[in-house]
Amino acid sequence: MSFNDRTISGFGPYTHVFVRMTDILVVALAGWFAYWIRFNNIDMTERYQWALVVGMLLSSIVLPRFKLYQSWRGKLRVILAMKVFIAFSFIASLLSVILYFSGKSLDFSRIWVMTWMVLSAFLAIAIRGIAYPFINILRMKGANRKSVMLIGDAHSCITAYEHLQRVPSVGFDVSRISIVGVDKYNELSNIEYDHHILGETIEHHEAEVWICLPVSEGATVREIQKDLIFSTSNVRYMPNLSDFRLINHRISNVADLYMLDLSCSPMTGWNVLCKSALDRILASIILLLISPIMLCIAIGVKLSSPGPVFYRQERVGWNGKPFDILKFRSMPTDVENMGVHWGGARSKQLSRFGKFIRSTSLDELPQFINVFIGNMSIVGPRPERTVFVEKFKSEIPGYMQKHMVKAGITGWAQINGWRGDTDLEKRIECDLWYIENWSIALDFKIIFMTVFKGFIHKNAG
Repeated sequence: MSFNDRTISGFGPYTHVFVRMTDILVVALAGWFAYWIRFNNIDMTERYQWALVVGMLLSSIVLPRFKLYQSWRGKLRVILAMKVFIAFSFIASLLSVILYFSGKSLDFSRIWVMTWMVLSAFLAIAIRGIAYPFINILRMKGANRKSVMLIGDAHSCITAYEHLQRVPSVGFDVSRISIVGVDKYNELSNIEYDHHILGETIEHHEAEVWICLPVSEGATVREIQKDLIFSTSNVRYMPNLSDFRLINHRISNVADLYMLDLSCSPMTGWNVLCKSALDRILASIILLLISPIMLCIAIGVKLSSPGPVFYRQERVGWNGKPFDILKFRSMPTDVENMGVHWGGARSKQLSRFGKFIRSTSLDELPQFINVFIGNMSIVGPRPERTVFVEKFKSEIPGYMQKHMVKAGITGWAQINGWRGDTDLEKRIECDLWYIENWSIALDFKIIFMTVFKGFIHKNAG
């Protein structure tokens, strides 16, 4: 049996139709099942049957608009699942609007409509969750695969080739490699490839052609495009961005202009709301639980040395904006009259009680107040003093990028031991890794690890 996936669906024309019909069938079955759940009766009344037909028609129109039937070969399936949920949420909204303006909203159960759409989304995702692993197995066995020709410099081509070798389930086979320029890396010695003169017309019929060249070789990319003017293959450009420091890089569409994001904060849209809500909820709970401990520490600070309980210090936070960080005071009030210096945490003059709360990180507890009022996050890069930011931003590559998210009480660097007087460049690497890989799940992981290994550390100070 042969498979050809050069259609928009990624599975061939017959499968494309089958997937659409399956989604319509899912909507019908979910509607019946929701009716049984709501009314404990499988004998659906006529008006609900008509509503079911309208829902099926809406689904056949709306779902393709969310690009659910394009090829998802090699792409993140989590994004597909999100698109399915958003699509069915939109269909539910359309149904509600239709029922409202037709004056029929009181004739239908809102619980039924919501249950119907939620079940439809879950079933559509479940079917795809079953189908994709099966398709991957077929691709591993040689079916439903695409041939790819790579054109570019040796370093970029071998990167693409090795990646496709490591992930055979995506279904791409490299048929030819055409090297442009000199193979200065000498990395393709174990692979058979052809050297083609730039400008030669490509007459082969690979399903796809990938141009693998650095961004700086834009003129060469345009020449290769001219050579492919008579080709019916899908042509894609894989820019070599290895010389860039990339943070959350992706393709963005702004005002119908496509742009390659090189360094962008993950704190946009829904992410900001989720992280802010998580921070404030957890900070409220934690402050309530630790209030007796904070009271005892405050008394200890007051009795151990004269001066205020809290120590306020200007730090640089999100987007480079300064804020006052709160700590329990662990040093005499006049200790910084002679100026401030980077490092030397162990040599700083501390009260006996101050030494205890610093070594156990208890002096950091008031920062949950910073989190509650929105200056900080529970998890994020540790903030630094303004004077040191001005010093380090010119000395350490990527230093200012750590301010693309809110500063945190704890972070990826801290749980990995990079705190206090440790290597600052290593800490920045950890901070940038956190920003690049941020997720709510990662925040919970860091919080969990902080509880067990982050408070008491030899570098605390």
